[in-house]
Amino acid sequence: MTSRTLRPVVECLLAAALFGASTPAAKALLAPMGPLTLAGLLYLGAAAGSAFWALRERATVRRADRRNWLWLGGAILFGGGLGPALLMWGLVTAPAASAALWLNLESVATALLGWAFFREHLSGRTWLASALVCGASVLLASPSAFALAPAALLVLLACICWGLDNSFTALIDRFTPAQSTFAKGLVAGTVNLLLGLWLHGAVPEARAVGGALLVGLFSYGLSMVLYISGAQQLGATRAQMVFATAPFWGVLIAWAAMGEPLAAVQLAGGGLMAGALWLMQSEHHAHLHTHAATRHTHLHRHDDEHHTHAHPGLPAGRWHRHEHTHEPLTHGGPHRPDLHHRHEH
Repeated sequence: MTSRTLRPVVECLLAAALFGASTPAAKALLAPMGPLTLAGLLYLGAAAGSAFWALRERATVRRADRRNWLWLGGAILFGGGLGPALLMWGLVTAPAASAALWLNLESVATALLGWAFFREHLSGRTWLASALVCGASVLLASPSAFALAPAALLVLLACICWGLDNSFTALIDRFTPAQSTFAKGLVAGTVNLLLGLWLHGAVPEARAVGGALLVGLFSYGLSMVLYISGAQQLGATRAQMVFATAPFWGVLIAWAAMGEPLAAVQLAGGGLMAGALWLMQSEHHAHLHTHAATRHTHLHRHDDEHHTHAHPGLPAGRWHRHEHTHEPLTHGGPHRPDLHHRHEH
């Protein structure tokens, strides 16, 4: 792993830890409110946490093209609306630890959707890693057998929605991660909250609302900002394989804080997931390819062949973000399906 790929991997790992904590926390918060109400508050917490940075860079919004608005709209619909609502419904009957581990299927959904519709190159190692993730999820769900089949199906549908969200999000290059998080949190949070209050009627107590907003700020808001930044550098599938550690943070917290048992089958599933992560991170893909001219906004450095614009006095290895232009370029070397490498194979 080079120094250039270390930062996005760390960002995705931190995002995973924050999001993994949300599953047992959400389980505890479900009692005083319905699943849609909770989903809405979690996303409104995310919007509140990212609002300052999103509004500070609002000039980039005026320059966004139609394609980026479509990607953002799809991410909001599937990732901010349908996904969390389905997960909250699944948590009504499923133990928090089991639901957290079923969420590994999101990695498989992201890989399949990325390969089929979003021009992500998947090597043999990637397919094997996806198979390990799928096997781990089946193994981890087996003790529940058919008793939790409806809950497992709801979580599976949530994973498909988030797979679409991941693919859309990794393509966004005219909005900052904070802006994408703010938009998703505000729209999805408002819609889910209104639907929840309409269907369930009762308004939760202020203490429960505050708890949900606080969980949403960190486990959804900060987590999403970190994940989006990492996915722009690694590509949706690779970023999601790193993010797949999230459920195991959820399992550990459910065990430590809620007293849910930690079974041997969960540890075995964790071993399969660790193998999948190693396969994904150790792959090597290189060939001659051509880049068209483009203009976009993302986190970058100036110690590669892509970013040659001048910044007097700025060290080449310092990370920074701003709108910039790329001239046409043909070169070789190892690469991943990040914002610059969505070419055909």
